[in-house]
Amino acid sequence: MGPNTTSSSITFLLTGVPGLEASHTWISIAFCFLYVTALSGNSLILLVIVTQSSLHAPMYYFLCMLSTTDPGLSVSTLVTTMGIFWFNAREITFNACLSQMFFIKLFTVMESSVLLAMAFDRFVAISNPLRYATILTDSRIIQIGVAIVIRGTLTLTPMVALLTRLSFCHSLVLHHSSCFHPDVMKLSCTDTTVNNAAGLTALITPAGVDSVLIILFYVLIIKTILSIAPPEERKKAFGTCFSHIEDAALSCIPLISLSFVHRFGKRAPAYVHTLIANTYLLIPPVMNPIIYSVKTKQIRRAVIKVLHPKDT
Repeated sequence: MGPNTTSSSITFLLTGVPGLEASHTWISIAFCFLYVTALSGNSLILLVIVTQSSLHAPMYYFLCMLSTTDPGLSVSTLVTTMGIFWFNAREITFNACLSQMFFIKLFTVMESSVLLAMAFDRFVAISNPLRYATILTDSRIIQIGVAIVIRGTLTLTPMVALLTRLSFCHSLVLHHSSCFHPDVMKLSCTDTTVNNAAGLTALITPAGVDSVLIILFYVLIIKTILSIAPPEERKKAFGTCFSHIEDAALSCIPLISLSFVHRFGKRAPAYVHTLIANTYLLIPPVMNPIIYSVKTKQIRRAVIKVLHPKDT
């Protein structure tokens, strides 16, 4: 490689789990299990919601959106991750790297936006049940879905596009099995101040704002529930929200942890960065279908009805 390589001619080298190369076979089995679980679980949730007319309601439409974004997040990393573990296929071109980075971030932003929409849905259902059906109409839910995609695209396009201005004159070895924005910037010999600002904006604008609003909605929901006199009504209302709160925590905590480790955990072992990154990418898609199948009675009944039609 020359002293100053332009982005158009670059091929990066991805990495599995640095420092744990000897265990890649066993790690690949665990990853394969997680990918299969994420894809099959979310596909089952989608099938159940689409085929069961009793679930054709706003709450489940938003869950349907979540079960679309989660497999999208998994598929965005599946090819490169399993390619490394199974075939040692580490090379990825600059443009392919940018595309993967964009879709990983897009589905992350979409997931955050859907969780916010679900918090708003529960807030309206509990605080203003009489107007629920008129506020969250089918057309409005479609508009929210379109807005989520547009928001993610507009937020992330500058961050990804600005990477094309960088030149690279050092090692081209990335420290993850997928392309991450901070990882690519570390390899550049160009000033990355603007890129850092764009990356931080792309993180804070959706994830930061959404997290604050989600917390606010659930504080208002809890306040409303506590003002409901009968204990049975409180229990029922808390039950409808518990799955959403777990969901939001599962998505936000790994993302925040990854961001802090990337920016402030430079002394941490390389495998710590990689394992947190994969936790952030894989655990929410794996756990979300399980949480909703176990915690939500209507989903649980519908899943049983689809899997065992003769028993219902």
